[in-house]
Amino acid sequence: MSSIRFRLNGVATDIDADPDCSLLGILRGQLRMTGTHFGCGANECGACTVMVGDAAVAACDTPLWSVADKDVTTVEGLGSAQAPHPLQRAFIAEQAMQCGYCVSGILISAAALLRRNPNPTDKEVRAALDRNLCRCGSHNRIVKAVLRAAAEMAAR
Repeated sequence: MSSIRFRLNGVATDIDADPDCSLLGILRGQLRMTGTHFGCGANECGACTVMVGDAAVAACDTPLWSVADKDVTTVEGLGSAQAPHPLQRAFIAEQAMQCGYCVSGILISAAALLRRNPNPTDKEVRAALDRNLCRCGSHNRIVKAVLRAAAEMAAR
């Protein structure tokens, strides 16, 4: 056991855990950040995507030690019901989700993209979301929602 300190959704967080535990296990089990989902457990589906700094990473194969002293953002850190993130508003407006299982990872991947590139093309959005699987077939609406959020954020 070791104490690992990082910032979770902007809040300093200390966790006593095996530093080799997966970030996903710590987020869901100890910190109750259940918006981040377990999908495949092999960094293949994107359901567990979180941001570490400005990068979208799969939490299922990210060891806890690797986020020491870093910023980690989960879907809970994007916005709230009272003040949703532009991506969350756009996903609702474009009906860009069906079952919702993949959406938290897609929102985080899209947020990481928009941090790096506030005015992405359709092709850049598709490339950024390529690792996020959606079994419901909502990809075109998802891309449209990301572009809508980018336009809203640019207009601010």
